[in-house]
Amino acid sequence: MRVLVLYAHPDPASFGAALHGAVVKGLTEAGHEVDDCDLYAEGFDPVLSQAERVGYHDLASNIDPVAGYVARLRAAEALVLCFPVWNYGYPAILKGFFDRVFLPGVSFKLVDGKVRPNLWNIRKLAAVTSYGGTRWRALLMGDPPRKLVKRAVRAVCHPTAQPLYLAHYDMNRATPESRARFLGTVEKKMRAL
Repeated sequence: MRVLVLYAHPDPASFGAALHGAVVKGLTEAGHEVDDCDLYAEGFDPVLSQAERVGYHDLASNIDPVAGYVARLRAAEALVLCFPVWNYGYPAILKGFFDRVFLPGVSFKLVDGKVRPNLWNIRKLAAVTSYGGTRWRALLMGDPPRKLVKRAVRAVCHPTAQPLYLAHYDMNRATPESRARFLGTVEKKMRAL
């Protein structure tokens, strides 16, 4: 299976980088073809320009500024997001990817004014993440990243795509043992994707 991994963390020495490594290792060991998209390393520009916004609904040209990323998304059969939760949301670079690449005609189409999913090529969806706070604290805030993955991103994928959401909560008090356990879980789940 062709898997697009969207990785969003600027620090190669971070636990996020270790999670990214576990994701790629598990997928590779399972024999998947991995397109490893490190948004920071690739210098992805997350800012939606005025011209892009004005041309947002122009299906003939809206993908031009991000055509390479659209091609990679369209070629994928699975999508794995690997990111830290910052301020109860995605890192800006990942949010910008969704703003600039998940376009009309790409991730969705408008039919009589209603949004219809268009990423039917994505049959598997997963997210691997970490939170500084506890699961309880995330729940109190509504856990926006979990909802975005399990509802918004899932809504534009193939109808049978059931999202897998793997989160290490309470990183502020994490131990080497809890991090190692979670890395092992991530590798195992990626091998089974």
